[in-house]
Amino acid sequence: MSHEQNLDIGNFLTVSDVAARLNVSKMTVYRLVHSGEMPAVHIGHSFRINETAVADYLADAAVEADPSS
Repeated sequence: MSHEQNLDIGNFLTVSDVAARLNVSKMTVYRLVHSGEMPAVHIGHSFRINETAVADYLADAAVEADPSS
């Protein structure tokens, strides 16, 4: 018996895609993945990163301006 699941897993990006979107090097993205700061899926010999994970990382990394400056 086959079970089909309609999972909305979103779009996955390559390390190169994420690096281009964040304007950083691929090595920086790999460091974020290996440190656990940016969750990724390991598929074969490569990583894929969900677009939502990138958005969450940016939201967590955002800093507010210091009003005293």
